[in-house]
Amino acid sequence: MLRHIRHFIEQSWLLIVCSFIFGLLLAAANAAWMPRIQQNKIDKLDRLMSGLLGGAEEFDLAVTQLEVSLPKDRTAKSDIYKALSADGKCLGWAFIAEGSGFADKIELVIAVNASFEELAGFDVLASNETPGFGDQIKLDYYRNQFRNAPAMKLELSKTGDDKKIDSEIVAITGATVSSQAVVDILNNYIEQVKGQLLTKGLIGDGE
Repeated sequence: MLRHIRHFIEQSWLLIVCSFIFGLLLAAANAAWMPRIQQNKIDKLDRLMSGLLGGAEEFDLAVTQLEVSLPKDRTAKSDIYKALSADGKCLGWAFIAEGSGFADKIELVIAVNASFEELAGFDVLASNETPGFGDQIKLDYYRNQFRNAPAMKLELSKTGDDKKIDSEIVAITGATVSSQAVVDILNNYIEQVKGQLLTKGLIGDGE
């Protein structure tokens, strides 16, 4: 009996030491790759903003770390970018928005026009939604419903004309949760970001 206990203790210590070493290796690898991961995310953000707001020559950081309230008493911070033409004219606004999807957190890049009255559209910065279903939020046939739609409260519908551009968004078949998640993210961020930009005088009479 004593021999079994001694063997168990020896094996436990071996497991603890191995776990500790493995944890250190993971932390070191994460630290080494983090700058590249962050740079890749920045490059992707620039690419997606340029795709949503064609004609923009520059994206000026207009507001840093704007705080947005999320469900369940959480908050997030988002940088707000002002899209500028070659002659310095404001073409629109873009920012990262996040929310809970079916499988994990969804991060979107949302773009609106200069007056913040019309959506220029959205693209997916990061998502782990179900392949073949929820990940269709990345596809043009779904995303195109948001381009030129009013920057106001959107409603999700299971049926309807997905070619009609209005405040009604037709859900992806078999992926209602992911479809609703995108609509909820846009509704949440559009209202709060627009309100704060109005307060700051960056849009409206103060633009």
